[in-house]
Amino acid sequence: MQEINNIENNDTDDSLDHLSMEELLDSVESLKSIHRGDIVEGVVVSTDSDGLIVNIGQKSEALVPINEMRTLEQNNMDTPKVGDSITAVVVKNESPKSPTIISIDKSLGERGWQDLQEKMDQNLSVDGTITGFNKGGLVIEVLGIQGFVPVSQLVTVPRDICKSFDNQDDSFDQAYADEIDKKKKEFLGKTITLKPIEVTRPKNRAILSEREAAKIEREKQKSEIISQLSVGEVKQGYIIGISSFGAFVDLGGADGLVHISELSWNTVKHPEDVVKIGQQVDVYILNVDEENNKIALSIKRLTPEPWETVSQNYTSGDIVQATITKITNFGAFAKIEDTVEGLIHISELTNEQISHPNEVVEEGQVINVKILRIEADRKRIGLSVSKVDDPESSDESTETTESSDESTETTESSDESTETTESSDEPTETAESSDKSTE
Repeated sequence: MQEINNIENNDTDDSLDHLSMEELLDSVESLKSIHRGDIVEGVVVSTDSDGLIVNIGQKSEALVPINEMRTLEQNNMDTPKVGDSITAVVVKNESPKSPTIISIDKSLGERGWQDLQEKMDQNLSVDGTITGFNKGGLVIEVLGIQGFVPVSQLVTVPRDICKSFDNQDDSFDQAYADEIDKKKKEFLGKTITLKPIEVTRPKNRAILSEREAAKIEREKQKSEIISQLSVGEVKQGYIIGISSFGAFVDLGGADGLVHISELSWNTVKHPEDVVKIGQQVDVYILNVDEENNKIALSIKRLTPEPWETVSQNYTSGDIVQATITKITNFGAFAKIEDTVEGLIHISELTNEQISHPNEVVEEGQVINVKILRIEADRKRIGLSVSKVDDPESSDESTETTESSDESTETTESSDESTETTESSDEPTETAESSDKSTE
């Protein structure tokens, strides 16, 4: 059996000896063809004065000329050594007179386009170097490719730095032009953080934004700060924005909203009446929404609600100063010393017969009133103008009788139609409090 195997092996060897080199090459599986612009992987097999000789899996080695790997030095990267793997782009196919030419520089550029696309898709920022200016914005080198930042997307770079001047123009200002040139020299070569907002490789178009990158950084800082906040904490911050619905407070990298209803226990017509831009304030953390990166704040909750202390500060029979805040057909609402609102029924405005409260009072008018009763749990205070000079009206029994009798409490008048009007939803709701959040 061994003898037969030896004979078979010998026959096989002899058959190979009879094959020509051409036949052997044809017997090998055909190699994948490469074209200009293809990205190829290879291994450096030798180096010489012309560049790197690289095995890219073809019949012959490829060459990386010295002028096709200049970016290695520019990016402080080491020149590949024998045995190192590299990625390159085919710039010229093999010809009878020259090998396949490949470029490391262009491969870095292609990789840069891929990385830039990934940065944009993942909503990430990247650093870029300012290499030039034009009237539309900045020219940027980022990840080995050239990009553009429009003027509208600049944050740390002055927008006027992109201006160009015509010294033939009558309005030409040489001093201003010199100032702009000085700024350009200061910013040229500076590294700034950017976010890709448009990447179109076929058109070699890369648009970036410093504004969007700053927004990403703010959101990152905000997330970190929010994760450390707890409801009920008191923090210090600065008013950075005011709108019709509230004020925004910077807590040191994260901004929260103080809704208009949380600015004061008193009625607030506009936030600017309570706070100003740049004002330092203490705020109470109402709610922390980590999922949506939102912080709800309050200023008024740092002080007791007026209704909680009204019974301690006032008693029935007290004569106090009040400001008329609203007039209705059944009476007038008045705020006591800028704390809580009470109702002066039309029958308590004057001892004379009147058809409407506006005959004797007007909004904004400051008057003296007598406190008839206090119901803090129901957020109600009954007031009177006509009894200010009547000592009998402060008698405790009279107050008790008024408080226990619902019809007397509600109407304080023998007029049946007035009683019905006063017990409607609108005056009751307003009498309880003018503060939106308390309602």
